[in-house]
Amino acid sequence: MIFAELDYPESYENIHDELVNFISLEFSNVQSGLQGDSWIWIFSESEKVVIDTFLSMKHEIKSDHLNSRLVIEVINHLKKRFVVNVYGTPEPEPHEE
Repeated sequence: MIFAELDYPESYENIHDELVNFISLEFSNVQSGLQGDSWIWIFSESEKVVIDTFLSMKHEIKSDHLNSRLVIEVINHLKKRFVVNVYGTPEPEPHEE
């Protein structure tokens, strides 16, 4: 499910490192890469939140869990530095429809 999207003027490639560094300040278990698309995985206990550009030209915040505590924590942290457009209702990814 897609919960939110970041809004920024530059291309996602240009913001990738800043975004990874900012996420890593708050969360200790973070994996990331920039290989055609930007992707960041955040793990906490049994939860995983994904921030990626696989379906968009902007980073989207995603999780398989509708009631994810970690999604809320990630979005609240991102709001400290970035414009975050939070969806009123999470949107399914194409493979979830």
